[in-house]
Amino acid sequence: MPFEASDSVRPPTAITGDNVVLGDEQAFRAWYERSLPTVYGYLFHRCGRNPDLAEELTQQAFVEAVRSYRRFRGQADATTWVIGIARHKLVDHYRRAERDTRRLAALSARQLGNSGRAESSPPTSPDDIDEALAALPALQRTVLVLHYMDRLSVREVARSIGKTEAATASLLARGREAFRQGYPETDR
Repeated sequence: MPFEASDSVRPPTAITGDNVVLGDEQAFRAWYERSLPTVYGYLFHRCGRNPDLAEELTQQAFVEAVRSYRRFRGQADATTWVIGIARHKLVDHYRRAERDTRRLAALSARQLGNSGRAESSPPTSPDDIDEALAALPALQRTVLVLHYMDRLSVREVARSIGKTEAATASLLARGREAFRQGYPETDR
């Protein structure tokens, strides 16, 4: 997982030990190569030994460190600082995963008012839900997501999209019906 400097994220500093050394890309690369296994190992053991997730979060942590190097005050070892960033990335990942799980469950056919699905039907697939949502007009998709996934009331959804409650309720009803028609596991 080598560091790739791009035009938008170019390391203006090299972080070595407890210091920030300005303008030394070689020193940054050397520090990165020394710190990478520590940061990756920290994440690997905290994300169920999932190497793909650990690698992704490690990359996000280092990118964030490069972007926010000015906030590094040198009060801790630079690797410890990046591990702190990695910890925040891990927490954000789990929060997103929890939120996504709740959202997908809320968008199941049963939640949308279709209780006619056969008991032997396979469980809801996130890909099926994504496909059914993607097929909807943008405004219908938006009201469904805000209402069922984000659990906003019709009034709150109306405020968010700048429509009346009556217009929002109508969009919600049309969106539910279109979702039911496009969802592969519903009985028609």
